Amino acid sequence: MNLMTRYMGLELKNPLVASASPLTADVGNIRLLEDAGAAAVVLPSIFEEQIDAETREYERLTAVGFESSPEAKSYFPASNEPGPQQYLDHIRRAVAAVDIPVIASLNGTTDEGWTEYAKLIEQAGASALELNVYVIPTDLSLSGRDVEQLYLDILHRVRQATNLPIAVKLGPYFSAMGQMATEFADAGANALVLFNRFYQPDIDLAELRLHNDLQLSTASEMRLPLLWIAVLAGRVDASLAASTGVEDAQQVLKYLLAGADVVMTTSALLRHGPRYVGKLLGDVRSWLSARDIASIDQIRGVLSQHNFRNPESFGRANYMRILQGYVASNPDGISMPR
Repeated sequence: MNLMTRYMGLELKNPLVASASPLTADVGNIRLLEDAGAAAVVLPSIFEEQIDAETREYERLTAVGFESSPEAKSYFPASNEPGPQQYLDHIRRAVAAVDIPVIASLNGTTDEGWTEYAKLIEQAGASALELNVYVIPTDLSLSGRDVEQLYLDILHRVRQATNLPIAVKLGPYFSAMGQMATEFADAGANALVLFNRFYQPDIDLAELRLHNDLQLSTASEMRLPLLWIAVLAGRVDASLAASTGVEDAQQVLKYLLAGADVVMTTSALLRHGPRYVGKLLGDVRSWLSARDIASIDQIRGVLSQHNFRNPESFGRANYMRILQGYVASNPDGISMPR
């Protein structure tokens, strides 16, 4: 059975990619993911603002009493200086440890940060670069086009700075997702990752404060990326990566049927461990084998809008059918119009 796929120019042995998480921050876990069958891994993001904060703190601490004694100049060894070196070393170790592609992830805050770190990541040996553009436009003066242009400007600068294949991890809140996807592809994005999960705060009623925590995704969250992958597949000149809501092989297969080139998973691996990749792949193979399907190319995009017999199912007509066809549970015997 042939599970091979292509993702932003990379030849992958199957469509399952372990996306950025604490698991991929450890080379031992990356080896386990490869052994279990993962076709590629995405490393956790390097955050420019975190490095900047650590650098400022280092400079503050080393400045205290620096001139008071000649010995003070050698008290802090150069190896302890903050910067991207630890992340770059992690790339090198991961690349040396496994045969599958190692994709770095970058979250910058300045033009210089995006471009300089991209160059360093390429030099460290990463197979590709994922741009983790995490922008929540809380500035009320920003227009929708301002936000869109910010994403495009970042991509333009990074594209000029590196020859690595570039994936852009998108949020789902653009007003015209299809047009933006086309603009990203035209600007040099080799892949689009749908979607980045924006973590919203909760409110602690006991202490009257904002409460931030990380909620792992569930299968119910796959509907929005599934819709847009189905709409974009075969219509934009970029690979499509599905991200969010992968709990078992059913979600993997649905994303492939919609047109995804790869399916990324984080939450399932954090719940079940790196070896769960093998379970996912085994169940995908079983489903394909039961239907005498020899290759995932035979199912990829079969249910995309591009190939669907009734494209209106992805638009307003589908919206009306869903609402009109819903049958509510009605324990009180209330008359419901149909």
